[in-house]
Amino acid sequence: MPYIDIHNRSVHIQELNKGASDTLVLVHGMFSNLSVYYFKIAPILAKRFHVVMYDLKSHGLSARAESGYRFSHMTDDLIQLLDQLNLDKVHLVGYSFGGLVSLNTCMSCPERIEKLCVIEAPNPGDRKAMDLIDVYSKEFLENYIQNFTDTTKINMGRRQLEKNHRMYTYLFNNTSIKNDMECEMAFFEDAPFNIINHETLLLYGLASNCLESGEILSSKIIESQLKTLEGDHNLPIQHPEIVAETLIEFLTKEKVLF
Repeated sequence: MPYIDIHNRSVHIQELNKGASDTLVLVHGMFSNLSVYYFKIAPILAKRFHVVMYDLKSHGLSARAESGYRFSHMTDDLIQLLDQLNLDKVHLVGYSFGGLVSLNTCMSCPERIEKLCVIEAPNPGDRKAMDLIDVYSKEFLENYIQNFTDTTKINMGRRQLEKNHRMYTYLFNNTSIKNDMECEMAFFEDAPFNIINHETLLLYGLASNCLESGEILSSKIIESQLKTLEGDHNLPIQHPEIVAETLIEFLTKEKVLF
């Protein structure tokens, strides 16, 4: 199982098609892990790109951390990952909380990002939307158990399910993640999104309670396009193939036959 060390903590990563000329980094959401991409989305993307996925701190198989969940901290982790993998410039895709981290990274380190793709990033100041992320995260775990295997190709049973729920409980009860998110409530109001001049895809579900967040971002990011798909906040689970093909079309400007 591949790991790298970031700030003296082990970070679980997975890479596909290392020989490709362009690299695409995928950042998952809160309370999930890289498997949201690994099984269906990443293999499609890897036909065109070197794909890098990693588990955020305290998620998946990465080491636990009691603090450090502000967007600035998560951006620093991501840049450290790029440095360790000798990646100067990448396409960046972030889902949900990972979308917020990706937005912050693009503003903080614009020279490291080629194109930006944001999937279902919520407004941290929208209490209703943020509460729903908790619900969707629990649905993610249930879907993961029912439909996928882990990266060792072993069917996940009760023991692994309990492990994932322990991770969920740990994050809520033993880390600063809730307080750190409270500190980010004004992100949509205060962040200088207008400095993002990268081509940006904003991908949201038509039935998502976060769609308004996508509309706000679309009005603030100059080179952005807002695209909607059937579904809600769980787009990568509901329509992984369509999500992957939409990303390829945006990144390559080539029409993909669905």
